[in-house]
Amino acid sequence: MRVIRALTMLMLFPFLLLAQDVYEPSHENLRAREWFQDAKLGMFIHWGISSVLMDGEWVMEVRGIPAGEYERIAGTFNPTAFDADAWVTLARAAGMRYITLITKHHDGFALFDSEVSDWDVMDRTPFKRDIVRELADACRRQGLKLFVYYSQLDWHHPDYFPRGRTGNRAGRPESGKWERYLDYMDAQLRELFTNYGALGGVWFDGMWDRPDAEWRLEQTYSMIHDLQPAALIIPNHHQDPLPGEDAQTFEKDLPGGNTAGWNTAAISDAVPLETSETIGSTWGYSITDRNYKSVSALVRLLVEAAGRNANLLLNVGPLPDGTIHPEHVARLRGIGEWIARYGESIYGTRGGPIGPRPWGVTTQRGDSVFVHVLDWDDPELSLPRLPRAVRAARMLADDIPVEFRLSRDGLTLRLPPRDPDTIDLVILLELAAER
Repeated sequence: MRVIRALTMLMLFPFLLLAQDVYEPSHENLRAREWFQDAKLGMFIHWGISSVLMDGEWVMEVRGIPAGEYERIAGTFNPTAFDADAWVTLARAAGMRYITLITKHHDGFALFDSEVSDWDVMDRTPFKRDIVRELADACRRQGLKLFVYYSQLDWHHPDYFPRGRTGNRAGRPESGKWERYLDYMDAQLRELFTNYGALGGVWFDGMWDRPDAEWRLEQTYSMIHDLQPAALIIPNHHQDPLPGEDAQTFEKDLPGGNTAGWNTAAISDAVPLETSETIGSTWGYSITDRNYKSVSALVRLLVEAAGRNANLLLNVGPLPDGTIHPEHVARLRGIGEWIARYGESIYGTRGGPIGPRPWGVTTQRGDSVFVHVLDWDDPELSLPRLPRAVRAARMLADDIPVEFRLSRDGLTLRLPPRDPDTIDLVILLELAAER
């Protein structure tokens, strides 16, 4: 069955043949993967000239705006309130350990100073400041890692041809040279991984637009790993990881889930995992979006992700002036307050010995197992047998001992009364040392 499945995947997605055939991660890369798994929480930032229209990052496609008309927006993009240090300070307050910034979205516009194109923030806007450089410097000052999002899909570049599933109303000539576009893409990636110091890695998006194209992944991936061996390549192609890729990300789904309709159900056990989600409904700023998730819902998502051995990459969509929406700020600060009390049960952990259950999840670090009780009101909770004996149990928040009894089948915890405002009842189980 595995052979049949593999052949089917290759027929449906020929780009699978084009990743690095032989990829041995460097020691630096393996250490970076471990750091990534320990980090657990990152900030995704969807921002660019599309924010001026205040209708999400897909506005060019959704409204069918021709590329020539869309270029006018750049002349009005002047985010004078943008403060890279303020963004990073907010991310730190929320407990985030890394930031993933849109450097080029599907509209092709670069938020950095590109030498291979004038379709960028320095050449086309009155702002004339390199946003990627300022954020990279701010991250470095405050101890966060910066990852760069780069869209392989491009609705603006004339050589992104033949057209894919999107971008067909952009009014570009019905001609172009695909290899020339890939050269252009590699040149911009080389700029990012050469001119902005050490980066955490790259978050690729858009390959799903032309799944049958020759993406030349081996060349691109090899170049990135040669420039920065520790850099992680994180592809959002909604498939199993390919050779040369260093993490598996799930867009708007927990690992293994597919409520969004495009994620693979297969979960890799070879690379770190990540799930990305929005605070509201949209990634980029939309003036009509009022569907904000609560602090409770977002904390639960973080816990659910950690229990599945995954990070949470939580998105903000800054306003056109460069400020972050007050509703987003409030929720990030709320997450930070929870993390300040319970971060021990999240940072540096891996998915625990008990897989996700209707009541919650477990996480583990060394001899400590953290039981995250999200949905359970009964006074007792029965758990299956753990791999080692339990020496002690206590509430993580206030260090109060938790009664427990062992049986042949497992462990039963006597839970304290649950406050209605409690998001997650976290119990620390101390395991006997390994022999």
